[in-house]
Amino acid sequence: MAQGPRYKVAFRRRREGRTDYRQRARLLRARVPRAVVRTSLRHTSVQIVDFDPQGDQVLVTAHSRELVEMGWTKATGNVPAAYLTGYLAGKKAKAKGLEEAVLDIGLKVPSKGATVFAALKGMLDAGMKIPHGKEVLPSKERLAGKHIGDDVEKMVQDIKKRMEAN
Repeated sequence: MAQGPRYKVAFRRRREGRTDYRQRARLLRARVPRAVVRTSLRHTSVQIVDFDPQGDQVLVTAHSRELVEMGWTKATGNVPAAYLTGYLAGKKAKAKGLEEAVLDIGLKVPSKGATVFAALKGMLDAGMKIPHGKEVLPSKERLAGKHIGDDVEKMVQDIKKRMEAN
C-alpha cells in the first residue's frame, strides 16, 4: 500500500468494492427516486430509495421471501420470482403515489435477460415509469417460468391476481 503525506485513502465502501461513487452520483443527479435491485442466488430485493443528505430514505421495499406467503413454492432466486418481486414493489410504490424511478443495479454487469431486468419488467408492468432499453428485458417465456416447469406459469398468474386484489 502506498505511503506518505500525499497519499489519500479511498472511501471504505470503495475499498471493499461495494459502491461505485461515480455511478451513484450520476443516478442522484436525476433527482428521481432510485429503484434499487439487489439479487443473490437465493433471493431478490427491490427498494425504492430517495436521497437525503443525512442518509438515503427507503420509501418502499419488497423481498422475494414475501412471495412464499402468497403461495410461491419454487426457488426465490430465479427470473419469475424476481419479476414478481419487482411487480410487488411497483404495486407498493403506486399505492404510495410514486410514479417514476431510475434503475440502480449496483455493481452487477448489465447482461440481457438478467434477473435485475426481470425485476425491472415487474415494476414496469405494475405501472411505474423507469427509463430502459427494450432489448435488455427477459422474454415472456422466461418471465412466466416455462423454462422451470409447466406449473410455474399458472403460479405466476395466481400470485399476480392476489397482488392486484390487495
